[in-house]
Amino acid sequence: MPSSISNSRHPAFTHAKVFFVICLALIVSFEFLSSYLLKHHSETYARVCRQYADALQVRPARPGEPKSVLMVGNSLLLEGIDVDRLQKLTSSQLSIHPIFLEATGYYDWLYALRRLFREGSRPDVVVLGVGVSSFLSNGVRQDYAPLMFFDLKDAANVAHDLKFDNTETSNLLLAHSSVFWDTRSVIRMQILRHTVPHCRQLFLLLKPQPAIPPPPEFAAIANPRLERLQQVCASYGAKLIILVPPTPSSEDAVHQMILASRKVGVKTLVPVDPAVLSVHYYQPDEIHLNSEGAAIFTVALATYLPRQLAHESVGSPN
Repeated sequence: MPSSISNSRHPAFTHAKVFFVICLALIVSFEFLSSYLLKHHSETYARVCRQYADALQVRPARPGEPKSVLMVGNSLLLEGIDVDRLQKLTSSQLSIHPIFLEATGYYDWLYALRRLFREGSRPDVVVLGVGVSSFLSNGVRQDYAPLMFFDLKDAANVAHDLKFDNTETSNLLLAHSSVFWDTRSVIRMQILRHTVPHCRQLFLLLKPQPAIPPPPEFAAIANPRLERLQQVCASYGAKLIILVPPTPSSEDAVHQMILASRKVGVKTLVPVDPAVLSVHYYQPDEIHLNSEGAAIFTVALATYLPRQLAHESVGSPN
């Protein structure tokens, strides 16, 4: 009888092993294919890798040299700043090293800056520009950021900070560890962009900008975050400046951010008052600056950022 039972189990065990081997082969194949596509066909990955590697080489300026500036932010800076022109206009005073990744906010850059500092980046100044809404948001970008900005401990700490449940935590840890898991949404979005007209505009309509909270709630969220960022930068000898790029109808949000920053002793730079820019200077999504708006913002930033650093005062020109 035992021999009969053993013989009956043998085919099932064999099938299970074959199934396991097939799954393992598929996982490995997907991982290698995702890694290849990421490294050879992703402009975002190539850009951020290049910028990140450059940022690691940043060192404090010696006497007589331009101050080193690490400038980080999301698509508001990516679309709103002509980096080449900014560097050219400020080259005698500043050495600017940008890292821009779309759809990032406070938590993405808090942990990205921590890792950059740990790995040896030593700028004189850190300029963070993500927009007020993204600064107040409770979340991280689920692709690219876990893979490129976090180590395993960072990913676990982010999940703890944001009070992720087990599923969300597992997704974040997998996104850090697996290229396929990290880029699955990117691949899906690329497919949608090639099959659905005006895909980006449709997603913006489905996900409108959140409302800015009233002053007491705004301060309760913003102040601890500003203090935390300032402590991270100060512990490595860097000065923190919050750069507020213009967005439509954001005058009240900008004012609240200036007040919150001033309360905790963080410098805020508003090169362009959003009230003076009409919709003519924005892209059709009415969030990002177009080429004309970017030209205005770039020149204003090139004018007021060196003054900010030279005079140690809050620049908020109209």
